[in-house]
Amino acid sequence: MSNDTESIHEFDFSLICEYFSYTKRQGPGSPAATKRALDFIDNLASITKIADIGCGTGGQTMILAKHTTAKILAIDLFPVFIEKFNTKAQEMGFGNRVKGVVGDMKELPFRDEEYDLIWCEGAIYNIGFRKGISEWHRYLKKGGYLAITEATWFTEERPDEINQFWTRGYPEIDTIATKLAQLQSAGYKVVACFVLPDECWTKFFFEPQDEVQRKFLEKYPNNQSASDLIDNMKYERYLYSKYSMYYGYTFFIGKKL
Repeated sequence: MSNDTESIHEFDFSLICEYFSYTKRQGPGSPAATKRALDFIDNLASITKIADIGCGTGGQTMILAKHTTAKILAIDLFPVFIEKFNTKAQEMGFGNRVKGVVGDMKELPFRDEEYDLIWCEGAIYNIGFRKGISEWHRYLKKGGYLAITEATWFTEERPDEINQFWTRGYPEIDTIATKLAQLQSAGYKVVACFVLPDECWTKFFFEPQDEVQRKFLEKYPNNQSASDLIDNMKYERYLYSKYSMYYGYTFFIGKKL
């Protein structure tokens, strides 16, 4: 494996979108992790309004729908994700209260204090953690909750290979302590935080990609960009297997003050 592999952000968005449209999850996570985070949220009812920002194809959203009676609006930039999302919602019987719409998290169509809960798994990096938690604060009712996963360092120092990979791809990655301080500064009471277990990366994110990668290369046998994208994903998997003690995703749950 070479550390010259590109950051995924350097690939064509349409290619990335197509690749991840074939996966059940577009980032590390699991049904159990989503449910664990949800258990920290109080007063969920049929009148509760949830916004899932950067929902992808809805892997986590359907868990929210299964364990609540809330109305859920989910938003993602890619139409193909939303198409799959809404099909899934209908098939699971949630179509009357769960809806996906195409939109940009940088220009959300929400009203001030509209939502009881804002959810975001593995997507806030698109706007940046500090900017996201600050801008989304106004969309929550007083006492409303924010639940997000964010890439974090587990140590103050780490090997150059993994440090360079992450700081190049997401310069805002930082320690859990720093992220907690940022949440408090943005006007939230910290309710809970926990590190996503290894299976959220291995079993639910990396391993299902094996079949996706095989089919993707069959579809694009002479496409260097497609081949490079898959090399990138394999390199990311290699890095996690080697350096997972230094970094991962952390779930943060905050309550608007």
